[in-house]
Amino acid sequence: MQLTHDKLYSLEQYARLRPEFRAKVMEHKKQRRVALGDHAALYFEDALTMQYQVQEMLRLERIFEPEGIQEELDVYNPLIPDGSNWKATFMVEYEDEAERKLALARLIGIDKAVWMQVEGHARVRPIANEDLQRETEDKTASVHFMRFELSPAMVAAVKHGATIYAGIDHSAYHAECLIAEATRASLAEDLC
Repeated sequence: MQLTHDKLYSLEQYARLRPEFRAKVMEHKKQRRVALGDHAALYFEDALTMQYQVQEMLRLERIFEPEGIQEELDVYNPLIPDGSNWKATFMVEYEDEAERKLALARLIGIDKAVWMQVEGHARVRPIANEDLQRETEDKTASVHFMRFELSPAMVAAVKHGATIYAGIDHSAYHAECLIAEATRASLAEDLC
């Protein structure tokens, strides 16, 4: 489901609704975060998380002109799943800046090492960073945007309750996990 002007709150409406809308989105986001070890996570996006991003940008920039609103929609709509995929923001998370800098130098190529797996099917590697290059020969970025394309059989399996796994198999970082049921159910809603 793509966001359109009519699905957004006006700046005035959003100012009134923001506290409760923000609380709703933050609770929703908890179900869509998958920790991959101690220093990486996938944050799965959907129409609600992207509406929040758009609303916050419109509020922050005080954008109310139709053209400006459309520009924000054009930026964030590609991050909404379209029925046969999951879209996620992948983050390398080190609080200490010096430790993070060293890790990002070691983790070049981590965006290609992330995977998702639907029970009974092969692992799916992401199509990463379609917007721009996020890596140099010296380091990777701490944020990557990923799209996991699923086959019709995988979509059907998830819709029928199949278990989902996620992981990273990079030479400098390994992690694997079973997706919690609440998160699995939320991800199933992205598929049709």
